[in-house]
Amino acid sequence: MQRRPVGGSGLEVSRVGLGTMTWGEDTSPADAADQLRAFVDVGGTLVETAEDYGGGSAQQVLGGLLRGTVRRDDVVLAGRGTAAPDAGERASRTALLRSLDRTLRRLGTEHLDLWQFPGWDPRVPLDETLSAVQVAVYSGRVRYAGLVAPAGWQLATVAGGATAGPDPAVCRPVSAQVEYSLLAREPEAELLPAARHHGLGLLAWAPLGRGVLTGKYTDGTPADSRGASALLASYVEARRTEHSARIVQSVLTAADGLGTSPLSVALTWVRDRPGVASAVVGARDVAQLRASLAAEGLVLPAEIRTALDDVSDPV
Repeated sequence: MQRRPVGGSGLEVSRVGLGTMTWGEDTSPADAADQLRAFVDVGGTLVETAEDYGGGSAQQVLGGLLRGTVRRDDVVLAGRGTAAPDAGERASRTALLRSLDRTLRRLGTEHLDLWQFPGWDPRVPLDETLSAVQVAVYSGRVRYAGLVAPAGWQLATVAGGATAGPDPAVCRPVSAQVEYSLLAREPEAELLPAARHHGLGLLAWAPLGRGVLTGKYTDGTPADSRGASALLASYVEARRTEHSARIVQSVLTAADGLGTSPLSVALTWVRDRPGVASAVVGARDVAQLRASLAAEGLVLPAEIRTALDDVSDPV
């Protein structure tokens, strides 16, 4: 699998990442182990996890796999933190570092390669947030830092604040993680231009439109799908609209013409958008993951890319 730099930094990641949102809940530890082995075997490196995935269970599963299934050095660990599991706690320096330490304990590792933190809390001074990054890097707990779902102006403010701070090389974020797909192109309005201007790479979350772009929901809701899961039904339903249905039909048509899967078409479209460092996919089992990995060699012809751009244009 090809690798790309994250923005203008020295960090490199596989251009498709492995998400762990369902690990420990809809995905068993055994299935998670199969996924991780298959991912690393084809050259995948970026593994994304978060403290709120299953209340920490996803990180516990991943931590166990890093102690036997694969080597820690085989992966680039991207941990997404929260101020605290309890709603309402401020993103203070104490809360952010406490969240980081919880993640490291669950994963059984001394450091994260990429710490993605909530970089904007109007109740907390920006320099305090950036000082948490400085402490995390200086202490060896973090190699690089990134932002979680910022607005374009927030990204620009954080990047500017880091540049004006005491140690720009340490505090400056290198990435922004945000939902981005043919069904969610809002980042193109402000976030992507701001990220490119400030040298940040985008980690595209839910590049398959929460599964809707695979075409599996065209004729209903499969019993074994996330759309039928009590945990994720509302998450999927938000992308099942009349506008989405037109986009899905265009993806199906493109896939038929190219002799490939709708999944591969949708994933390749996101993966190869300007500014995207990696598209992070999640899978229930290893068969689903391999379907995503099969898109590695696909290149969308210009006319198909243009047609998909037009039909999915949010304007």
